[in-house]
Amino acid sequence: MLKPLYRGLEVLLETVSMALLVSLAVIVVWAVAYRQLGITMAWYDEVASVLLAYLTYYGAALAALKRAHLGFPGLFNAMPEITRKVLFVTSEVLVYGFFVTLAWFGYVVLEVMHGETLVTVRWASLAMVHSIIPIGAALFILAETLSLPEAWQRVVQGTDAEAEEIERAIREATEDAEGRP
Repeated sequence: MLKPLYRGLEVLLETVSMALLVSLAVIVVWAVAYRQLGITMAWYDEVASVLLAYLTYYGAALAALKRAHLGFPGLFNAMPEITRKVLFVTSEVLVYGFFVTLAWFGYVVLEVMHGETLVTVRWASLAMVHSIIPIGAALFILAETLSLPEAWQRVVQGTDAEAEEIERAIREATEDAEGRP
């Protein structure tokens, strides 16, 4: 039941992250080209900063979905199963607590920013710009939740996604080598 939701969120986050990355790259190249011509774009710094912030939040949610944030899987998996379980549950509680708090205070910021706009892009409200804080936090919570069952299974088994990927690549390379004349 969670697999379609997981895949849908993965596609959404990948698509939005890619669109933000391409937009940011185009704007930066455009701004550099204009600067070389002696033309400055007053709005460039603000827009690039906003795009980078949005990219950061969407990318972090995608990394959470894939459980690809920095960690110590070798050290973690070397621990006894009960220790792994306790540390996993503790870390999940802390992560959820942090992002619920971030979402709440991000929403409070939206109320404070009501009516304010960017300096150079007057039609862009600061509430719209800062909406990424509660939206990003909610996406991170959703990503953590959808990836939780598989992550728990790995904790119980003492495996990690990276080791599984390496084993799969070795197995495929071996099968390819054996199948060649």
